Amino acid sequence: MSDSTKKTGLFQRMLNWTERAGNALPHPATLFALFALSALLFSALGHALGWEVIHPATKEIVKPVNLLSKEGVHRILLEMVENFTSFAPLGIVLVAMLGIGIAEHSGLINAVIRILVLNSPRKLLTFVIVFAGILSNAASDVGYVLLIPLAGVIFHAIGRHPIAGMAAAFAGVSGGFSANLILGTIDPLLAGLSEEAAQIMDKTYEVNPTANYYFMVASTFIIAFAGTFVTEKIVEPRLGKYKSESGDIETASMDKLSKEEKKGLWRSLIALGVIIGITLIGIIPENGFFRCGDGTLLESPLIKGVVAMLFFTAGITGLVYGFSIGKYKNDADVMNGMATSIKTLATYIVLVFFAAQFIAYFKWSNLGIILAVNGANFLMEADIGLIPLMILFILFAAGINMLMGSASAKWAILAPIFIPMFMIMGYSPELSQVVYRIGDSVTNVISPMMSFFALIIAFFQKYDSKSGIGTIIATMVPYSLVFLLFWIILLIVWLLLGIPLGPDSSIYYVMPQ
Repeated sequence: MSDSTKKTGLFQRMLNWTERAGNALPHPATLFALFALSALLFSALGHALGWEVIHPATKEIVKPVNLLSKEGVHRILLEMVENFTSFAPLGIVLVAMLGIGIAEHSGLINAVIRILVLNSPRKLLTFVIVFAGILSNAASDVGYVLLIPLAGVIFHAIGRHPIAGMAAAFAGVSGGFSANLILGTIDPLLAGLSEEAAQIMDKTYEVNPTANYYFMVASTFIIAFAGTFVTEKIVEPRLGKYKSESGDIETASMDKLSKEEKKGLWRSLIALGVIIGITLIGIIPENGFFRCGDGTLLESPLIKGVVAMLFFTAGITGLVYGFSIGKYKNDADVMNGMATSIKTLATYIVLVFFAAQFIAYFKWSNLGIILAVNGANFLMEADIGLIPLMILFILFAAGINMLMGSASAKWAILAPIFIPMFMIMGYSPELSQVVYRIGDSVTNVISPMMSFFALIIAFFQKYDSKSGIGTIIATMVPYSLVFLLFWIILLIVWLLLGIPLGPDSSIYYVMPQ
């Protein structure tokens, strides 16, 4: 890390120590392999010690599954390949990168970045990247595979540290997961789980997908400003000037576009306009071909298939640009471009193999459920007021997020515990949901259980081959802490003012007589 000889404050020294300690650990892939082995050992230990909890939704007794038993070993052998190939982020990243590979290899992405950088006010760049990351959540996982590496390229292009750019984008995409100006696919999913849990107490209670909308909109700007502050005041000063592997301070070239490049951009823009036009034709009519059979849009093939749309959009516009400027002359040139993009993912694919096994073993063992339920029982026994209780719940959800990656899977376990409990205490399911979402978001950026964590390591290693888990955690911890602080302050203000969390979504709940 540059400027290491300068005097640093206590917090910066702690981050530096965290990075050194983390990177002193084995290779990230080896580390995930050790995590997987630990899950096997703890599954056997928990089984031997007779750990058990009652599942809050099914009321069934949940015990650890011994994965070192005969049946467990059989399952490990039989499902190892499936664990790897069915790991959701793997397919998403590979398909997206095939399309993005065409756009990048053709020169389209480089040309667009040069246009943006040469014509945009640089003072707003960090804010725009964090803000765009937050908004990208509505488009499923596009932010991870497109915006984060793009932010690194943009920062590099203007002489700023590329890892700082990727950190800003990652903070928006993942840390700001529970903020947005529009609804995403996660909103109806969580609302459905909340409604089922609420109906344990009140069979007529309904939770709408817009349950937290007002709070989400306010959070978008708060988190965008917080992410900008952390990037420019903490992360970037710590990283210093970017140095290449040879030790030279490095800045990417930023030449103006040639006449051929401008012509290629215009043609690509026309192609993009055609794609957008076709998309609008498919979604505007109630019976549009991109909508579901019942006319809904949130669950439509367009939203769920956004990665496929990214592949087609990036691929087509890249083809138009490449052939326009003469970079592509035949199909072999195009295929070579796609192959080049996949080559850059070699380390990521190795990481995913071991990460997929670890996550599968942890899920099979039931250890995550047991830890979540025990933690929830402890929280229920705390006899404190509304604001301390909500803060404690945020911290609890943040901690559980370090052990279980899926937001919906965790909420499926926690909602039947906390929503009825808070309803009895006079607090609405909508409040329980929004508090959970805060905790679930703030530790996304430092949780190895987050599905795209291995991909972020690969992105960082593009600019610093020595980057590891320690680099990511040390870089992202400031975002996690500041987001947590800002969100808690926003929640306290919201509770004190009694503002609705969304349309027809009160903070309080009155039990029907």
